[in-house]
Formats: sequence, C-alpha cells, structure tokens
Amino acid sequence: MKNMPDTDAGGSPSVELDEARPKTERWVTGRRARVLLCASGVSFMIMLDSNIVAVSLPAIARNLNAAFADIEWVVSAYVLTFAALLMPAGALADRFGRRKLLAVGLSVFTVASLLCGLAPSAPVLNFARALQGVGAALQLSAALAVLGHEFRGSERARAFAFWGTVIGVAVALGPPVGGIITSAFGWRWAFLVNIPVGIALLTLTATAVQESRDPDARALDLAGMTLFGSGLFCLVWALIGSNTIGWSNRVTAIKFGAGVLLLALFVVAERMQKRPMVDFDLFRKPTFLGSAVAMLGFASAAQVMMTYLPLYLQNTFGQSPAAAGLGMLPFALPLFFCPRIGVRLGGRISGRALLTIGLAIVAMGNLATAAAAWAAMPYPVLALGMFVTGCGAGLLNGETAKVSMSVVPPERGGMASGISGTLRFVGLVTGITALGAVLVNETQRHFIALAPASLFSDATGANIHSLVSRILAGDIPGVVSQIAAPAQATMLEVARLSFASGFTVVLLVASAIAALAAILTWSLISAVETAPHR
Repeated sequence: MKNMPDTDAGGSPSVELDEARPKTERWVTGRRARVLLCASGVSFMIMLDSNIVAVSLPAIARNLNAAFADIEWVVSAYVLTFAALLMPAGALADRFGRRKLLAVGLSVFTVASLLCGLAPSAPVLNFARALQGVGAALQLSAALAVLGHEFRGSERARAFAFWGTVIGVAVALGPPVGGIITSAFGWRWAFLVNIPVGIALLTLTATAVQESRDPDARALDLAGMTLFGSGLFCLVWALIGSNTIGWSNRVTAIKFGAGVLLLALFVVAERMQKRPMVDFDLFRKPTFLGSAVAMLGFASAAQVMMTYLPLYLQNTFGQSPAAAGLGMLPFALPLFFCPRIGVRLGGRISGRALLTIGLAIVAMGNLATAAAAWAAMPYPVLALGMFVTGCGAGLLNGETAKVSMSVVPPERGGMASGISGTLRFVGLVTGITALGAVLVNETQRHFIALAPASLFSDATGANIHSLVSRILAGDIPGVVSQIAAPAQATMLEVARLSFASGFTVVLLVASAIAALAAILTWSLISAVETAPHR
C-alpha cells in the first residue's frame, strides 16, 4: 500500500494524469508553471519575511518601548511554532489535502501578518508572530508536497533546483529590502508587505494547484505534537525569562525541568507508537546522528547571525535599518552562491569532509568577526569575518539534509526530511535564546564595569538592568535621552562599547559551538556512506 501513487481530487492516479499531459506542458508553461511559481513564492515570502524582521527589531523596540526579552520573542515565537508544527504539518497535508492545507496556511499567515502590522504592543505582536509561525509551517509543508506531487523524475530535480534558487534570492534580498522598507515606511510594513503577496499566492493556489492527498496517510500523532511543542516552549521560555529573573531563580529551574520532562515523555510516546512521527532508531545510525549535529551546529552558530548581526550593526556603528540591511550583504550573498560550490565539491570529496569544512569555516568566520568587534575595527574589517561565516553557512545549507538522507531508506525519506527541517529550526530558536542569554549577561557586566557611577544618578530612576535591556533591544537613543545633556556623549560611548563587548563573547561562543560540531561531525559521519558520486 505504501507504494501506491497519490491521487488527485477525483481519485484517479496522479501518475496516469502525468503521463497523459502533453510534453510541451510539462515544465515551464501553462498551469504547471503557475504551480512552480506558487510553491516557490510561498517559500520566498517566508524566508524574505524572516530576514526583513531581523533588520527591523531595533525599530520595533523603540516604537513599542519593548525590552530585549520582548524582541527575542518576536523571533522566537515565530520560529518556535514553526519548529513544533513542521513535521505534523506534512502529515496534515497528506491526510486532508495539499491544496486545502496550502490555502489554510496562506490564509493564516496573511491574516497574522496584518495583525503584526497593526499590533499596538509587544505582547500582541508576539502572539501574532506565533500565529505567523503556524501559517508558515502549514504552507511550507504543503507547498513542498505539492511540488513533489506535480513533478516527477528529472523534472522534480529541476523544480527543486528552481525552488532552491528562489530561497537563495530571498536570503540575499531579505536584509537590504527589510532595511529599506523599515527606513522608508516604518517597521509595520515589514509585515504588511506580506498581505498583497499572500493574496496573489492564494489566487494561484485556487486556480493552478490540483488537490492531492496520500491515500495511505497515517493518523495524526497528537501526543507527540503536544509533548514536543510544549517541551520546546518551556525550554525557550526558561532561557528568555532567565535574562530578567536570573539563572538561579526557582521559576527558571521549574521551567527548565518542565521542558526536559515533557521532551523525555515525547521520546517515550514516540517509542510506543507503531508509526511514530519521529523514529528514534534513525539516531542509532552514526552518520544520521552526525548530520543532526551538523544541522544543529549550522543553525545555532551561523544561521542565528541573521538575527543578531543587524542588531550589532545598528547598535555599534549607529547605522540606519537601510544601511544595516545593505551591511548584511557580505554575510547573505555567500548563502546564495556557495551552495553551488558545495555541489561541485560534493563530486570530489565526501559529505563528511564537506560538512566538517563548512563548520570549520563558520568557526573561523565567527572568530574573525569577534576579533574585529573586540578591537573596535571599522565595518570593512568586520565584513570580512561576516563573509567567511556566510561562506561556511552556504556550504552547509543544503549538504546537511543531503547527508542525512544518504543513510535513510527511501520509504523513510519524508520522516527524515521532516526531522532535518525541525532540527534546523530547533537549533535556530535555542541558538537565539541561549546566545541571547550570553549577550544579556556579558553586556550588563561590561556596562557596570565601564559606566561611571555619576551616570546612574542621572538615569531618571531607571535601574541598570532596564537600561541594559533597552540597549540590547536597540534603543540606545532612548537610553541616552534619559541622561542629563553633559553626560549623554559618555552614555552613548558606554552603551556602544558594552554592547560590542557582549557581542564579542557571543561570537566566541558561536565559534566554539561550530568547532565542537565540526569535531563531532568528523567523528560520527562515515566517509564511505557519504562518498562522492562520480
């Protein structure tokens, strides 16, 4: 039964429909061209939105008077729901219909974007961002399933190559487009721009995409979905909350304990399922485990910089959102070009070697960027380190999933792909929150060491933690305005230096994570199982 072809809405085999199509309709013409445009456009909107928001965070913090924990949730609320629902969303699409779920996902994402753009406060914005993550997971899983259903054989490879190129363009365009939109129209348009795009994609879905579903789809793993999502939420909640109430606080310990317990119960629940959402036996394969480590290292040491580097450029160099967006190009452009280099290298060296090299380059890039930040070097020097990190991330971007799939039986390919995508976003959300905790502690430590005591008597009653929180959120002008005029220049210098010092430690930690992941990747992954295909 598992090898039966998918069916269209009328129940006839899609393979027969595919064979019946004229050759001239099979690639970039007519309805199928619109299907390719729709599926790729969905992914483009998701990636572009993520990178636009990263550049807009300081403007959001200033406008909504938000603390650093609030803007962490702007990113984390979205990534958290995305990561929690990515695997079950694929099962939902197979069971209830891919076109139907694509339309639902697009609708949820578009409405959530409107709520984000109109949000009057940080809590409302974060709720809407979580809703956006739900829509993103539903529409991305459905869009990929639509592509896999519509294109077969060599056409499928070409379709996914086009899809990957579109993703690369979105990654490269996101920071400058986000900066320009935020500077010219305000941060709210970073979200509102999704509305006309979402409506256009909904129209394409209704007119071009044919309904399909898996006739052998399994029942939903409700226990697994609930335990995984709630466990991950508790861990992220603990990490972000610790920045305010401290690591030693009992509430922090309770949150961490609840997260660990829920994730342990998730493992138990999956082991008891006949058809689990996650087959943990896959992790007994050293190569698969090594690819998982590489994915986590890539996300938490490299991909996380798409969020933190724009904040650094605006806080330390005083750049506008538009300038910071353009300043991200040395990091973003390699994410577009380097995967092609990785494909060529993949024909000559093993997947183990390529992943290890990519992680080592990320470690060196973060180390070089940290040295530039510590020495207060000008932007061009910092950009060289960013470029190196981006090159390593570009090599890793597609290779991590490819290596994980190399040791997985074809019938488990969908599950392995879902695990790979989920690990990427788990690494991203934990990287953002864990490195955010490092940034808070180190920036506050340096702020206390650098700031003369006389500054605090002029701070209109604000305590040090709230001042540092606003500095971290990108509201340095607001902090400076609280100080009496003669001391404002000193406060500006202290704020920028303390943030730069804290961010230097963040880069050093990220470099260590990438280096450790490189060592584990080399140790676990088999060179034979990931040998180059000649």
